[in-house]
Amino acid sequence: MSRRIIAGSAAALVVLGGAGAFALAHADEQPSALNNSTTRYTAPSADREGSFTFTTDVTAASGVKSLKVLAWPADSPVLAKKPLTQKELAAVESATCKPTGDDTAHCTYKVTVTAAEAAESAKGRWHVATLATAGNGDISFNDKTATFTVD
Repeated sequence: MSRRIIAGSAAALVVLGGAGAFALAHADEQPSALNNSTTRYTAPSADREGSFTFTTDVTAASGVKSLKVLAWPADSPVLAKKPLTQKELAAVESATCKPTGDDTAHCTYKVTVTAAEAAESAKGRWHVATLATAGNGDISFNDKTATFTVD
């Protein structure tokens, strides 16, 4: 092989190796991501309580520490004036998360809805706010992760 080919190949390997290292380092800095999120609201009936369930897959490079979940009415006059914050969401209930890999977990949040709660709740579109915390403490907040309808 000529020296020019070897030098060019060596330079290409250095560039590609550096790009790969940068990509790996950058992957560790990515915020938690939620995928495959679903919601299900079942209204209570005369013979049974209702429920609200939110499920999602959370991915974080350093692992998943927790997921906080809060459902809120889209037409809330209070939240229209002062939107939810990370600090407020930190105080709500956590979903149950089960690891599905080194950096992923399947999380489920389920609550019972009584007839009295349903009668007092706003009808129409609702949003689901989430606060995911990674193993290294990084936080990912979204006040409109998913939507559902209460009839």
